[in-house]
Amino acid sequence: MSAPDKSMRERMLAGELYIADDPELARDSARAQRLTHRYNTVDPTDHAGRRALLTELLGAFGAGSEIRPPLQCDYGYQTFFGARSFANWGLISLDVATVTIGDDVQIGPNVQLLTATHPVAPGPRRDKWEAARPIVIGDNVWLGGGVIVGPGVTIGADTVVGAGAVVVRDLPSGVVAVGSPARVIRKIP
Repeated sequence: MSAPDKSMRERMLAGELYIADDPELARDSARAQRLTHRYNTVDPTDHAGRRALLTELLGAFGAGSEIRPPLQCDYGYQTFFGARSFANWGLISLDVATVTIGDDVQIGPNVQLLTATHPVAPGPRRDKWEAARPIVIGDNVWLGGGVIVGPGVTIGADTVVGAGAVVVRDLPSGVVAVGSPARVIRKIP
């Protein structure tokens, strides 16, 4: 299929420039908004109902995992949440590209995982073109409260990211990183 023949959804999933208000993408986004609204308002003691909603919404939701509401995402089907992982209140997953969260991950409150990018040039930005790059959070990572992870970032296994850090570059496995932009301050023995 040549590029002009691709739908905006196909372009988005391929990591190419696309226009987000395309009708097919608008339907996908509306589906995610309906499911997140239901999830965010369901009785907190209804664990089976909450799990069913997350299983329907997300690309994967691992065994023994928990996401505390409120949760927000663009599409849901682009977010993959590993086993035994936990996200505290206020997770935002702008999953225009894939967001892959490993096993045994701990995510503090109000963390933002932002895959979306926009052209720097004013013309394409004005014309509403955008793109995205995937985010990968390795196994046993701990993201402190308020961490922001930018497009295209991979955080290696066993890494700790301090509260409020802004991660714009890959982080290796087994380190502690803090600050804005996040920088490695030590290795974990």
